[in-house]
Amino acid sequence: QVQLVESGGGPVQTGGSLRLSCAASEYTSCMAWFRQAPGKEREGVAHINLIGATTYADSVKGRFSISRDNTKQEILHLDMSDLRPDDTATYFCAAKFGPHCSATVDGYNFWGQGTQVTVSS
Repeated sequence: QVQLVESGGGPVQTGGSLRLSCAASEYTSCMAWFRQAPGKEREGVAHINLIGATTYADSVKGRFSISRDNTKQEILHLDMSDLRPDDTATYFCAAKFGPHCSATVDGYNFWGQGTQVTVSS
């Protein structure tokens, strides 16, 4: 069972930046960030595979950057800039084994508990 622990959320003003991090208990093939706003479904934000290939949701392209550091421990990052009120959500880290990454919730087996990001105008 892969354990994922997110950190780095908090309040920020419109136009500000935040870095989210996710520490994984073991190495996995694909890692991703999802987010869920109140009353909405969980949606994919970005994912990254073992060789560092990345995919982003259209709503965050050019503003968010996903990366992973697996030198000593598997750590996933999400660097968020130019934040907007509609980026407000709980952000979840997810991971899976296997060759193909996914942008959908049902493509991931392991989930963190989430970290809240609140962007005020």
